[in-house]
Amino acid sequence: MPEASTPGPDAIRIPEPVIAIVRRLEEAGYETWCVGGAIRDALLGGAGSDVDLATAAPPTAVRSLFRRTIAVGIEHGTVGVLDEAGTLHEVTTFRHDVVTDGRHAVVAFGASLEEDLARRDFTINAIAYHPLHERWSDPFDGRVDLARGVVRAVGDPAQRFREDRLRILRALRFAARLGFTIDPPTWDAAISQAGDIAHLSAERVRDEWVKGIRSAADVRALMELWLDAGVARTWVPELQRERLARVPNLPAAERDPVLTTAQCCVPSAAVWRRIKGSTAEIRRAEMIDRGPPAPASADARDVRRWMATVADAADDLVTLAEWQGGDAAGWTAEVAAVRARGEATSRGALAVTGNDLIASGIVTPGPRLGEVLETLLASVLDDPTLNVRETLLARARDAVRPAGA
Repeated sequence: MPEASTPGPDAIRIPEPVIAIVRRLEEAGYETWCVGGAIRDALLGGAGSDVDLATAAPPTAVRSLFRRTIAVGIEHGTVGVLDEAGTLHEVTTFRHDVVTDGRHAVVAFGASLEEDLARRDFTINAIAYHPLHERWSDPFDGRVDLARGVVRAVGDPAQRFREDRLRILRALRFAARLGFTIDPPTWDAAISQAGDIAHLSAERVRDEWVKGIRSAADVRALMELWLDAGVARTWVPELQRERLARVPNLPAAERDPVLTTAQCCVPSAAVWRRIKGSTAEIRRAEMIDRGPPAPASADARDVRRWMATVADAADDLVTLAEWQGGDAAGWTAEVAAVRARGEATSRGALAVTGNDLIASGIVTPGPRLGEVLETLLASVLDDPTLNVRETLLARARDAVRPAGA
């Protein structure tokens, strides 16, 4: 048996902790293979890390063979095995679907490796590798499809999508991430069932939307696929094809799903509410939508007033304006200049606080306090030199002095 450190020409490198788990299960009499996206990515030249395992061992046996385990998804046969470094590796019992409803599946154990691979979504994800024997199991020619650059459903694509509608969105994500085309029968089945994804949970759709934005080789290609497949009509009807040309294809690590959505979808907060984004994501999108997207002019006074109005959305709106190009350069540069000069654009940047006004006896706590602070801010936005403590205190006294006094 070849050593894992000196693989043969048809082998891929698997991390030693994973090989140790495979060896332990095999020695206990349970057939075990490396499967999943890490195998696909290794064949495409990736590192082959974060490897999942499929085994004949039932979950109880897996838990008994290893000192540290976590019941990750025990009802689906998945046990997390922690290696010596504390890294979790998912080990799932061979299984086949008993009942599916387009969202969830009831599975049964006791299946063979081939049956387990047959229930997977796409051929490129239905490849298994045995690191101890440097053997492959690829009953659906996934390696051929990797070489061809094709996303193809395992077996009957219509049946695969009926089993789990999320696979339609996954097909789009894999195609955009890998720069692959979608096999025509798989594409036709996706289009014909696109309306059925309305029954998916918003959380699963959100995960696909975010993963797609962060992983696509070209985000614009991903959005085009959502539009062309018809799935955008259900979950992101705000997606506008004409806005895609202005989406920069940033490195994956620099992509911001909220900003990308704001560029592609108008309004964007509706998207995040529909897919149950976080409170922070929804609030941020709402502030972007509220705008206004730009100040009245590049004049410093107009820019300061705009920054006060949009508050925390300023940076997002500047970024979006820069993506749009046009005449944004002048005022976006002035935003940076206002900050460099330290000019106040919010109550918090005033030289006096509400407590200062109360302590000075100028105003008591209540609505009037907020009104006076807004008056002071308006003065400072017009003339930043007024942002001096004594000057503002004097103006506050004038603001509360009765007319004619």
